[in-house]
Amino acid sequence: MKASDQRVLKGGRVYLEGKIQEKDLYLHNGLVYTDPPQGSDSWPVLDCRGLHIFPGFVDLHVHFREPGLEYKETIETGSMAAAHGGYTTVCTMPNLNPVPDCLDHLKIQLDRIREKARVHVLPYGSITQGEKGRALSDFDALAPYVVAFTDDGVGVDSERTMEEAMVRAKALGKAIVAHAEDRDLVEGGVIHDGDYAKVHGHKGNPSASEYVQVRRDLALAEKTGVHYHVCHVSTKESVQAIREAKEKGVKASFETAPHYLTLTDRDLQEDGRFKMNPPIRGEEDREALRRAMVEGALSAIATDHAPHSQEEKAGGLDHSLNGIVGLETAFPVCYTDLVKGGITSLENLVDLLSTRPTATLGLHRIRDPHFVLAPALGIQNGGPADLTLFDLEEAYRIDPRDFLSKGQASPFTGKTVYGRCLATWVAGQRAYADMDRLEGREVSHEPV
Repeated sequence: MKASDQRVLKGGRVYLEGKIQEKDLYLHNGLVYTDPPQGSDSWPVLDCRGLHIFPGFVDLHVHFREPGLEYKETIETGSMAAAHGGYTTVCTMPNLNPVPDCLDHLKIQLDRIREKARVHVLPYGSITQGEKGRALSDFDALAPYVVAFTDDGVGVDSERTMEEAMVRAKALGKAIVAHAEDRDLVEGGVIHDGDYAKVHGHKGNPSASEYVQVRRDLALAEKTGVHYHVCHVSTKESVQAIREAKEKGVKASFETAPHYLTLTDRDLQEDGRFKMNPPIRGEEDREALRRAMVEGALSAIATDHAPHSQEEKAGGLDHSLNGIVGLETAFPVCYTDLVKGGITSLENLVDLLSTRPTATLGLHRIRDPHFVLAPALGIQNGGPADLTLFDLEEAYRIDPRDFLSKGQASPFTGKTVYGRCLATWVAGQRAYADMDRLEGREVSHEPV
């Protein structure tokens, strides 16, 4: 991608060095500066007064469906949706066709990323060949090109296979990123095994289907010394197990998603847009996740953006495929419910959406196959210009017709939220801009 034009972002409320402060930013050659470079007084200006500028959000867990399932989403539409939501870096899961279990398969995805990505798109490699849970993927060949290794979409049932994977990943300096799910315990459950399931006659998915495998894997991580990261944690027992393991020195981290932080199974409706895996669980689970968020135990808020066709989500809770979209709703939902709701601070939310996930898996050290610059670790003077601009004052209703993703299924449809993304820059280039709302703010001189 070519270098960006020179530009001043004037008078915005900037998340910088852990706090919100009014600051001018200067974009030049793909980098951002907090001090005015020589000659910047003649650069074009974007008047950002009354708006907030954050480091670009980072999602450790998305499904862009390409190659193999492009009717659900593509790298282009997925990365457009990411930029629309304020994201500048996303990590794509390997449940694709072909599965990136060897370099030849991964190169198909890397070539598409180079051609079509609007944001940093960093792929995972699979733990096992074809994500079938048996023979390991070609870790040695994949390691230089992938974020980490995961079989997301399915749990690794075999303890021996998981231990072998951890040994190989540790030797290569990569993390194991686990979709923790014991399918024998799921037993066909479609939603959380709670009151809603009982009242409405649905087969319940017990919390143990997640935390039993988390506990197993934490013991293996302690034995092998690997960095073990748990995907989309939904249960209080998983949170507690990870806390206890970290206290013993295990290198463990975990993410959760906006729907687990803001909803419980009491919010379910008989609609496929409320069906995902793991399911939305109970009040005690949500509170445990919120405490982890506030107390610093949570490593990242990830969306698990998982688009499907409308037909695949039309079967209600029992017969729809698992998965919802989330890139375009994550910040406004979390800001509205968690910040304006008094649960956590804006600074902590931005940290969990940007700098902490980047640091957790070391994304700022990974070479991007599309951009010259690696993803940014926060806003740093002279660092990559990965930024997003938000208006936190405007209230609006979430409407999937406004999404740039091919996916439409969201449990937040119709919800009134605050926090609208107006622009996103990746390596100094505009990846998204709401030109109607920015009209009148772009000037060729400093605003009065």
